[in-house]
Amino acid sequence: MSFATAARSASAWKALIAARFPDVRWVDAETLDGWMSGTSAGELVLVDVRNSEEQEVSQLHGAQNLDPVHPDIAALGIPKDAKVVVYCSIGYRSAAVIEDFERAGIQNVYNLEGGLFDWANQDRPVYRGEERVNEVHPYNRLWSLLLRGDRRAAQ
Repeated sequence: MSFATAARSASAWKALIAARFPDVRWVDAETLDGWMSGTSAGELVLVDVRNSEEQEVSQLHGAQNLDPVHPDIAALGIPKDAKVVVYCSIGYRSAAVIEDFERAGIQNVYNLEGGLFDWANQDRPVYRGEERVNEVHPYNRLWSLLLRGDRRAAQ
């Protein structure tokens, strides 16, 4: 499958996720990039809900980690008035935990449209700790087709 075909598939995944989670608010990569460079510290919280193996390869700079299966929102210590952006590989796992944030009283929550894959495919920065890197964990063989070949970490 070519990357162009996979990109069209990514649009289909986005539509399916939006249909499954109709109340989720989305933020696109360009808007998030602006928030990250223009929002003062403490007002924007990034939350990565991928598994630890995925997070070890790379994530957004400063992101907090959250287990999507057993999310402990309180342990993150997020202020109720913070702007929160949750992400995963393509947006499904992150969309699924947004209700948990809302039940915890955090209302200003967004799902990163297209997840970390779209972010990385647009050549936006990802990090391993403080080091900027190029690769992203491909999650699995099928989903790896949604990630540009030069951005896929070896499995």
